[in-house]
Amino acid sequence: MTLDTRQTELIALGAAVAANCSRCLEFHMGKAREVGLEPEEIAAALQVGRMVRRGAGGAIDQLAAQIGVGSAEAPTAASRGCGCQ
Repeated sequence: MTLDTRQTELIALGAAVAANCSRCLEFHMGKAREVGLEPEEIAAALQVGRMVRRGAGGAIDQLAAQIGVGSAEAPTAASRGCGCQ
């Protein structure tokens, strides 16, 4: 399977948000507009990236608590799979 340009840019937008990369987000936002992605499509991709980032943040906080360097009240997102749901 090959992804088309629109799909690639949607994935890149979500990944940029998940990775906290402002340069990537700015670049891929421009590309997304160039290829004609609708604002609703862009918003959905950004929301997925936010969910992944929250899940990853919760997982690392929980791990830090387990090894004794974080708060004892660490989020438990990692206990629900990857935590992005």
